[in-house]
Amino acid sequence: MVFWVYFVLNNLRESLRPALEKVGKGFAATGLSPNFWTVVGLVIALASAVVYGMGMEFGLIIGGILLLVSGFFDMVDGQVARVTGKTSKKGEYLDSMFDKISEVAIFLGILVGGYAEPYLVLLAITLSLLVSYARAKSDLINIKLQGIGIGERAERLLVIAIIGIIGFMDYAVIIVIIIAGITLIQRMIFTTKNIEEWLYFHYIINSREKSNW
Repeated sequence: MVFWVYFVLNNLRESLRPALEKVGKGFAATGLSPNFWTVVGLVIALASAVVYGMGMEFGLIIGGILLLVSGFFDMVDGQVARVTGKTSKKGEYLDSMFDKISEVAIFLGILVGGYAEPYLVLLAITLSLLVSYARAKSDLINIKLQGIGIGERAERLLVIAIIGIIGFMDYAVIIVIIIAGITLIQRMIFTTKNIEEWLYFHYIINSREKSNW
């Protein structure tokens, strides 16, 4: 199953790109800002977390559907920003923070609802946050990790939603642990390989600046 998930996730982004561009143009036509759609995605994700946490009947199905809708709006905000040319540091910051809040909330909902073993959920949260931390640290030295790794946030939550809907949340969390672990390793290797090039570039720049003094 893990290899099947790897294959699907590895080809998902490029196959969806044309459709997402059309969706972005459609939502941009509403005149609503990208930040509005970011907040909509967060609210729906939190609703999904609450449903998971309540452990209600059909909770996996309702929570999974809400999570898929939240993921849709999470893609919409970025597409709207690109289509309208309204990308901003503020929007990027809010999007990133809301993504982490919603992801942690989802896992806590699964934990409270008793849908998976606590140690598995905590491991999934830890690895997911480490994947995000690896990207944040690399961004500080201008090494971009977007698209690096098979298990970015969208893919991880997609696994939770779909496999959870069919009633196998324990397996979904295990798969998230595996793909998050693989992604963390991929990002560490990518950054390590490129950091020497970055250091050399800045050494040259600093040398030129000093020679002009």
